[in-house]
Amino acid sequence: MGSLQDDVSEARAVRIPASEVVLNADLTMPPHARAIVAFAHGSGSSRHSIRNRYAAEMLNVYNFATLLADLLTEEEEAIDMRTRHLRFDIPMLADRLIDIAVWLQQEPQTRDLKIGWFGASTGAGAALIAAARRPENIMAVVSRGGRPDLAGAYLPEVVAPVLLIVGENDPQVLEFNKEALARLNTESKLEIVPNATHLFEEPGTLEAAAGLAAKWFQGHC
Repeated sequence: MGSLQDDVSEARAVRIPASEVVLNADLTMPPHARAIVAFAHGSGSSRHSIRNRYAAEMLNVYNFATLLADLLTEEEEAIDMRTRHLRFDIPMLADRLIDIAVWLQQEPQTRDLKIGWFGASTGAGAALIAAARRPENIMAVVSRGGRPDLAGAYLPEVVAPVLLIVGENDPQVLEFNKEALARLNTESKLEIVPNATHLFEEPGTLEAAAGLAAKWFQGHC
């Protein structure tokens, strides 16, 4: 999987206060960015996720700024490697995403930009809760191979249009997404990527998912 980012500004390391911790993040600002997309990583993942970084690079090509932030500190990640419980603490992850949104709305480079959430796996549930609880300035949400059902009672409260992207050969997650779609607003949509399994490892499937995400944000910024 090659890089798309030859002509795009390099990422800048930033640190974001979130409640009692500080989160590490990478912020990329293309010239004349039209909006910013912040990533909510899935279980056991971080800002170094190859799949999310690929999606971020494609969004940069579409002239979107991107923020890839760790939702856990290094100490928490070490604990989670043993216990595997923090990655499934969806309300806590949603709280951190809200703190990230607040930071984006205060940071000079990003405060005038609308925000999109890009959630993967369990991160999709947290992103939808964050979008429901703090809807101001949220343009759209994308879930890739996500668990939007984990947003539970917050699903009908999401105002922003939501795109659910699921692999054709990921039957259980596809069912979760169909159930979630029925509870989301009428601007929301489900896209099924042919031949893709949960991690979009099949040739061309990750590119297809990233392209769908970029066009969704482009249509709602």
